[in-house]
Amino acid sequence: MASLNVYSALVVLFLTCGAAMATKENNYIMKDNNCETKMGLPCVLEAFTSIFETGTISSKCCGELVGLGKVCHSALVKRTLENPLFKDLSPARIIAKIIQTWNNCLALIDSPSPSA
Repeated sequence: MASLNVYSALVVLFLTCGAAMATKENNYIMKDNNCETKMGLPCVLEAFTSIFETGTISSKCCGELVGLGKVCHSALVKRTLENPLFKDLSPARIIAKIIQTWNNCLALIDSPSPSA
């Protein structure tokens, strides 16, 4: 549980301080698409741990992630990778996890729900 608190703090730091470190193009994408307001913090944390650590993302948060859109999703991940706190991460591994998380969420959202 302590690791969740550390990641929560990192995500908050990412959301509040990351804009200063992002490229101008990425800033434009984020602002133009209103990216930072499209997901609630609990779902941001789930998506973050699913991509940057080992964790799963709920169907509710998958819905928010897909609703965020691929452009915003990519811009937020790019901004995280630009943050010096994450400089030791393998971009190839992160990109693979981004694709995996996105595709899993698309499949979950697109799959028919079981009948009651």
